[in-house]
Amino acid sequence: MVYTLSYQMYKYEHGLGADEQRAADVRAGEAAGAVRDLRLGLGRAFRAWHRGRAASRVRGAVTGSGAASMRLLSSGR
Repeated sequence: MVYTLSYQMYKYEHGLGADEQRAADVRAGEAAGAVRDLRLGLGRAFRAWHRGRAASRVRGAVTGSGAASMRLLSSGR
């Protein structure tokens, strides 16, 4: 809904009525809930992504160090 500037200034100076305040509170609560849900969803996604990357790094390090130790052992003979 679009209001004229004079009406917006009047509302700013005189405040909201009880019904307008309730509607604003409901909208603010819904927006806060949506932001919270989005934050939690993104947190889960990034946590899972981070765990996957860390696990692949560990696998790569284990595989790499195992191959390197085998080369050292075979070159020592």
